[in-house]
Amino acid sequence: MIRHDFSQRSVQSELMDSTTNTTYAEFHDCLCSLATINVLTMAYSPTLRWLKHALKAMNPQQPIVLFDIGCGGGDMLRQIWKWSKGGAHAIEFVGIDLNPWSKQAAEQMTPKISPIRYETSNLFQLDSKRHADFIISSLFTHHLSDGELIRFIQWMDQHAVHGWFINDLHRHPLPYYFIKCAVRLLFSNRMIQHDAPVSVARAFTRTEWEYHLAEAGIPKARTTIVWYFPFRYGVACRRV
Repeated sequence: MIRHDFSQRSVQSELMDSTTNTTYAEFHDCLCSLATINVLTMAYSPTLRWLKHALKAMNPQQPIVLFDIGCGGGDMLRQIWKWSKGGAHAIEFVGIDLNPWSKQAAEQMTPKISPIRYETSNLFQLDSKRHADFIISSLFTHHLSDGELIRFIQWMDQHAVHGWFINDLHRHPLPYYFIKCAVRLLFSNRMIQHDAPVSVARAFTRTEWEYHLAEAGIPKARTTIVWYFPFRYGVACRRV
C-alpha cells in the first residue's frame, strides 16, 4: 500500500471536478453514492446543529435566505428543508455550483414541491449586491487551492448577513484508509472510488484552518472551529 504524507495537502485532482473523460450518468451516480456516504458518516449533523442554533437568534417573522455553495446534488439542502418544514422560519434555499451537471442532477433528485432553487454559477462572478442571511458549504472547500480558500472565506464574510458555516473533512490517515477500503467494497462507481480518499487527502487540519482564517482577515473572536466525529471540522463565523 502506498504511503501518503498527511503533513501536507494533496494536490491530486478529483474526477468530479471535470466533465471530461466521464459521462453525466456516471457523475449522477457518483452524487447518489456521496449522498449515501453522507448519511452513513453523519455528515449533515454539524451543519444542521449550527443552523438550528443560529436561527434561534432570528425573528421568526423574518424570511431567511440560505445559500449552499458547492451544493453538488443538493442533499444538504434537502436535509435542511425536511428539518425546517413546519418550523417558525420561511427559508428560501439557493444551491450554487460551478458544474452544470450538479444543477441537472440536483433538480432530478429534489421533489418538485420543494422551495429549493439551483443555479450554475461561479460564485466569484455573482452580483456583488446579492446577499444571504446565512451561507453554508459542505464538502466543498477541500476542492479549492489555499489561495482560493482564502478568497472564498472573504467572499462569504462579505455576502453573509448573519453568519456562515463550513463543513468539511479532517485530513488524517484513519479516515483516508478507511474510506479508501470502504468505497471499494460498497460502490462500483469509478469516480467515488477515486475521489473519496482524495477528498480526505486534500482536506485541512485545525492549524491550517486557523492560518487561513487569519490570512483572510477574519477576527478570531468571531470564529469557532469544532471537530466532529467521524473526522470532520465545522468552521463557523458570526457577523454580529
